[in-house]
Amino acid sequence: MSAPHQTPRHRSLGAREFVALMAMTMALQALAIDAMLPALGEMARDLHVADPNRRQLVVGVFLLAAGLGALIPGVLADRFGRRPVLLGSLALYILLSLGCALAPDFETLLVLRALQAIGSAGASVLPSAIIRDRHSGDGMARMLSTISVVFMLVPMLAPSLGQAVLLFAGWRWIFALLALLATMVAVWVALRLPETLHPEFKQPILPMSVLRNMVVASTNRAAFGYVIGSSLVFGALFGYINSSQQLVSEHFGAGGWFPLIFAATALAMAAASFSNSRIVERFGARRVSHTALLAFIATSALQVVLASQEHEALWQFMPVMAANMFLVGFLGANFGSISLQPFARMAGAASSVQAFLRMVIGAGLGIVIGQAFDGTARPLAFAFLICGLITLGLVLFSEKGKLFRRIHPPGSPRPIIDLH
Repeated sequence: MSAPHQTPRHRSLGAREFVALMAMTMALQALAIDAMLPALGEMARDLHVADPNRRQLVVGVFLLAAGLGALIPGVLADRFGRRPVLLGSLALYILLSLGCALAPDFETLLVLRALQAIGSAGASVLPSAIIRDRHSGDGMARMLSTISVVFMLVPMLAPSLGQAVLLFAGWRWIFALLALLATMVAVWVALRLPETLHPEFKQPILPMSVLRNMVVASTNRAAFGYVIGSSLVFGALFGYINSSQQLVSEHFGAGGWFPLIFAATALAMAAASFSNSRIVERFGARRVSHTALLAFIATSALQVVLASQEHEALWQFMPVMAANMFLVGFLGANFGSISLQPFARMAGAASSVQAFLRMVIGAGLGIVIGQAFDGTARPLAFAFLICGLITLGLVLFSEKGKLFRRIHPPGSPRPIIDLH
């Protein structure tokens, strides 16, 4: 399964262009989240939102709805192919971005944000299935990490992009910009991306078949701990994203420096993804991610100690947060690769149900953490530590108590593992 499904169009799409296209497709959802951050205060004022924590729902509702929407595109893509479903998702992203730009009140904006996230879920779900169509094992982890390097440029630049729009126009133009960027990606997909679903792997849309695939994808022991564990880690990360504008800009007094500070922490994740792409095939996804998880727990414990001080300063908070985000960069691609490895013939359904679990659990947890913001970094710090510890327990469950195993050393045969 490491060889791509050969067609003339597939051979015309080189590795670098493939990485760039998948990264930009996945980045659209991150852009819809992070570009909003500098504008949350202006949105709240313009739409008459009194509760300062309520403005976080512009981000939190999108994340939660994206998880719910993730159940749909993978099933459709396993039957009709990756290309048509992905193009449909991008079309909905464009239309609903324009709808958000015209929202007359805060409640309507939240409804449109939820619909935008549900409709465009294919942009985040299907790239993983497309990559799984072409790669497996540590090779897939390497490809995901390489894509993540490009993908992580978006969280770095998105707040600055949103801030730049605000210098010349209102917050509604940020949504217009999202629609323009999605249009560019849709044209790129239409012109250059071939169909990667192997014809013999097509799945019928039968309720019992769909249900069986999703049950298998969500309950397989080898995948379960990594899916739920990554959900918790990303939940802590979403909690930071939800509350970052209040925490960094207002509590720590960063003010207009917030977009640059946020970009610096995102740069840490990009650096980790780049490093992971260089070492994962040598050491294995399990060894790299297990080491990163233990370091994540230790760093989170330090974060708790610092947050418990009476007057924690920005210069104390940000390096530790950047270190945690650096370690998350080693967890995401590797956990995702390990959890998808057993599902060659149902990669779309598996990617959907796993993305659903990650996003719903992660977004729900992120909302809870964000709403717990009390003017200090303590709720966030404790959330990181607790999520890290529970994730370790879940990984031990999936690995039957043994960490740092190497399932397929370099040079060994890698058979297709399929539970369908």
